[in-house]
Amino acid sequence: MKIKVAVLFGGKSTEHEISIISALQAVQSIDREKYEIIPVYMTKEETFYTGEGVEEIENYKDIPALLKKATQTIWIREGKKVNLYRFPMKKFGNNLLHEVDLVFPIVHGTNVEDGALQGFLQTLGLPYVGCDVCASALGMNKYAMKPILKDHGIPVLDCALYTWKDYEDAPALGSRIEEKFSYPVIVKPINLGSSIGIKKAANREELTDALDLAFEFSRTILVEPAITQLREINCAVLGDYESAEASECEEPLNAEDILTFEDKYMSGGKGGAKGGKISGGGKSGMASLQRRIPADLTKEQRDEIRRMAVETFQALGCSGVSRIDFMMDQESGKIYVNEINTIPGSLSFYLWEPLGKSYRQLLDDLIGLALKRQREEEKLVFTFDSNVLAGVKLGGGAKGAKGAKLS
Repeated sequence: MKIKVAVLFGGKSTEHEISIISALQAVQSIDREKYEIIPVYMTKEETFYTGEGVEEIENYKDIPALLKKATQTIWIREGKKVNLYRFPMKKFGNNLLHEVDLVFPIVHGTNVEDGALQGFLQTLGLPYVGCDVCASALGMNKYAMKPILKDHGIPVLDCALYTWKDYEDAPALGSRIEEKFSYPVIVKPINLGSSIGIKKAANREELTDALDLAFEFSRTILVEPAITQLREINCAVLGDYESAEASECEEPLNAEDILTFEDKYMSGGKGGAKGGKISGGGKSGMASLQRRIPADLTKEQRDEIRRMAVETFQALGCSGVSRIDFMMDQESGKIYVNEINTIPGSLSFYLWEPLGKSYRQLLDDLIGLALKRQREEEKLVFTFDSNVLAGVKLGGGAKGAKGAKLS
């Protein structure tokens, strides 16, 4: 019997459209001999749809028209199973759309990749692919990640955290940042991906513009020193707390100091470069980015980055596949972890192909890891029988509560 896998994508995120591309890439590549695939689209208004047209990328050019054809659905737990039902339900006839064994979230960004969606699935009792609630939240929070990595001896840049409260006096905030860091600096929202809201500043005027931009997307922002002679290197990791392996390394090729959203997803074109293969094209998510694979690194640099990638993945408690983005300071030769993407664009399949792992095999491995975690969690105790409630009586108001003292 085939395993029923709901591929869940979209959501209330600035990376909504990228999620659609990544997910439908996976839907096309997954092994239909082993899995029954149920594409489930989550709108920006956080409603779920499945059925006619949801699997076709062309239909997302006109989402209102797509939703008229598709069927709105809700998740309902029934005993030990979670099923997808038509919503609103018809008075007569069968409203059951699909039984679901496992969810494969292919989502990017705030509200979906940051542990919120994972918490929803965890509460339903649905096994799911990828990082759990804690690792997802840590991976999205660019500040919370850093002390954990430091504690494991993994190099990261120093930084400072600022909130909307600090931003109420923008000139004073600019002075505080200048006291802490020399220019240039990088200003970024604490919890977004795809380089959204990130800007480099070389003086006070640019810093003001960068703060204005970052605070449009987040109540909390991060400032850190900018590496002036920067190379960006990425490496993916597949596995869990017990065992994990690193992919090939890539070097994104872009003209700007910071790899922008447009660089990542809308660069288009094809090209070639010394030292490795560059893929191009504007319809393939992260696979469309111009890149050098393998990255032009010495053996020692490649080994160090791949080792640090695995250490970062396991230090943060990750599972599934994640992509770790590194910064190389060409002046000092130092390598720093920049951030981790717990559900990377296109699931970073293109970083595994050079090592002989096909996209289909990668997807199969990811589902296997989710099922492994499910088996492990079934061995844990989540309830505890006691008679605590047997003698408790709660009265109205504060006086009535005195007879039910809890210690």
